[in-house]
Amino acid sequence: MYEDLTYEAHGDVGVITLDRPQVHNALRRRSYDELQDAIRSTSERVLVITGRDPSFCSGDDVREIMAPDAPLSEQLAEPRVTPAAKALLTTDVPIVAAVNGAAMGWGMELAIMADLRVASERAGFAELFVKRGLCCDVAGLGRLAQLVGREQASDLLFTGRRIDAMEAKQIGLVARVVPHNGLMDAALELAGQIAENPPLAVMTLKAGLRRALDPDWDELGRWVSASLADLFQTDDHREGVQAFLDKRRPVYHGR
Repeated sequence: MYEDLTYEAHGDVGVITLDRPQVHNALRRRSYDELQDAIRSTSERVLVITGRDPSFCSGDDVREIMAPDAPLSEQLAEPRVTPAAKALLTTDVPIVAAVNGAAMGWGMELAIMADLRVASERAGFAELFVKRGLCCDVAGLGRLAQLVGREQASDLLFTGRRIDAMEAKQIGLVARVVPHNGLMDAALELAGQIAENPPLAVMTLKAGLRRALDPDWDELGRWVSASLADLFQTDDHREGVQAFLDKRRPVYHGR
């Protein structure tokens, strides 16, 4: 059914596995569409999202999404929240992220859009957007500071630095760190505990958390899209992408 991910049911738990290991599960437009569809169409009570080893998700596929000749996406041409992000943020189904490796850029956004995060000892996290001359998606603005506090969120967003699994646990980004070989067992056990509870009560609790804690995702998404549309046109963005492709240190000029 899907090309860029797999979906398997384990009783009342659905497992979505990003499946482009040759590019560290980087997301292209098809990947975003399939992720949105898998979330919206699930009939299971709980979802676990993970990546095919060795990575969780390295973020956008730079060569497709950020290449100099890449067309401006519909989302940026008509500002709105990323459809896959909206599916993640508005679903009534609880989501557990099983972070098995690097969660970079939108990969980290994906992890923090989950309700709970279980990390392998091999996991790593970075909000890399600033390194590409861009701002993060809505989750980095609307969820990250809730998890780690404003100062830690500012550190991660403004520097783009990578942190390992133990630092992520220390600052509250993940709930638990487990041996790599036990990651899926731990994630499925947690998801199973949730799935055993009355589904209407769980859905109501998740809706209540959204009501109490979440911003207006549509409004924030429009702002992010408009900001990205501007930043995509800057020399700094083009330099950030080219330096990544050339494997060299970028030189930014603020224009």
